[in-house]
Amino acid sequence: MTVLSRLDAYLSENDLEAIWFARPNAFAWLTGGDNVVDRTADVGVAAAGYDGDGVTVVTNDIEAPRLRDEELSDDVAVESFPWHADDLAGAVTDRSPTPAAADFAVPGFAPVEATDLRQPLTDAQVEAYRDLSEDVAAAVETVARELSADDTERSVAADLRRELTARDAESPVALVGGSDRAQRYRHYTPKDEPLGEYALLSVTASRGGLFTSCTRTVAFDPPAWLPERTEAAMRVETTALAATRAVARRGGTAGDVFAAIREAYDAVGWDGEWRNHHQGGAAGFAGREWIATPGSEARVVTPQAYAWNPTVQGAKSEDTHLVTDDGVEHLSTTGEWPTTTVDAVDHDLTLSRPAPLEL
Repeated sequence: MTVLSRLDAYLSENDLEAIWFARPNAFAWLTGGDNVVDRTADVGVAAAGYDGDGVTVVTNDIEAPRLRDEELSDDVAVESFPWHADDLAGAVTDRSPTPAAADFAVPGFAPVEATDLRQPLTDAQVEAYRDLSEDVAAAVETVARELSADDTERSVAADLRRELTARDAESPVALVGGSDRAQRYRHYTPKDEPLGEYALLSVTASRGGLFTSCTRTVAFDPPAWLPERTEAAMRVETTALAATRAVARRGGTAGDVFAAIREAYDAVGWDGEWRNHHQGGAAGFAGREWIATPGSEARVVTPQAYAWNPTVQGAKSEDTHLVTDDGVEHLSTTGEWPTTTVDAVDHDLTLSRPAPLEL
């Protein structure tokens, strides 16, 4: 099902004449373009609407020429309003047929949450995902191979962002945890601390509205427990991916996958470790379209990207994979990093997962 056919169905099912998106991930999903100027804003500088006939973008007269020239395809109509005379919501109200819905506050419009509409991925989105994910993995691995124990977390994070930018990828998340802080915190926001014995590098990066996550471990003088704990996290991640495929086949939920994750932690000897960090979930036009929790009713669908990120007391395994009816494809990979082969718990799936790189 194409993006527009999904919107046609949504309009019909909800008796709507139009639907509008101004949040950056949904705008990118519909148009392929970027409506962001201020990265801290929840709503972009333009809204994209669909009325059953075509896509129209509404924005102010500052942004219209740039969006038309650089962000939008020729089949997208662009309408502008004077920047000093109106705001985006008012401009959409003036131009849209009604009844209508929007993913941002527009008086008189029904609210819409685009997460379900964005799943599953289309064929074109899958191809874009492959390109993005390989570039993200290459950026992280390029930085990782040049590290030393004396480098600080903050300087490494700066290098990650620079390398990602050079590959035309935004970096909303760039976490670097040295051996001290990676053992104490699951979200090791970088500080002016040396890496020490080993380090975890975790990023979520985006391009064209799609998001890829991956983690790599580098070791200088690694603690004896690092390989064992990393392998335990790998097996939990592999189990999550196997369960994702199985649950999608039977039309199940994120809560069903989470149950398999909990059982995997028990099986690898880390009962209850799941309580210390969220385990990830579906990826796509958000870092996580949803995060799995016990009892979660979020739909598990294919083909879709999934980024599971189990942790085991100072160790982590995380990558973005494409899960289809036929299998599991590792997206965030270059094929040039050392790997360890692990089996899922109680599922028929064996994967090669990135191992700690000893420098």
